[in-house]
Amino acid sequence: MEVITREIKLGTGGNNEIHDLTPHVQREVEDSGLRKGAVLVFVGGATAAITTLEFEPGLLKDLPAALEKIAPYRADYEHHKTWGDYNGSAHVRAALLGPSLTVPFNDGRLALGTWQQIVLMDFDTRPRSRSVLLQIMGVR
Repeated sequence: MEVITREIKLGTGGNNEIHDLTPHVQREVEDSGLRKGAVLVFVGGATAAITTLEFEPGLLKDLPAALEKIAPYRADYEHHKTWGDYNGSAHVRAALLGPSLTVPFNDGRLALGTWQQIVLMDFDTRPRSRSVLLQIMGVR
């Protein structure tokens, strides 16, 4: 089995911004030359997350609305007292969704459902430079 590491760099605006990473990840899997295996998609940082979602306008509003009910932006987080940066909700939301996702691939194609895309969500309160690490593991 081979392991190939790649990186996707992107600028984000924070505030629940959602980016579709699927075309980038698919391209890297194809370029790896591996035919069967899995790709780990990981974002470094404690205020962003990786998940899957149907990347369509309704859900791009629904998921942030649901997270607002779970981890409200204006809540009084202990994190604010520690750092004074007022992004406690960003940390909680990121922790709930998690920093990584593993997706299998076969014949060089991601094994995603018809309406399933790999997305990065940035919850921070300001724009950020994000680095998404891909570890593509498999056989030729």
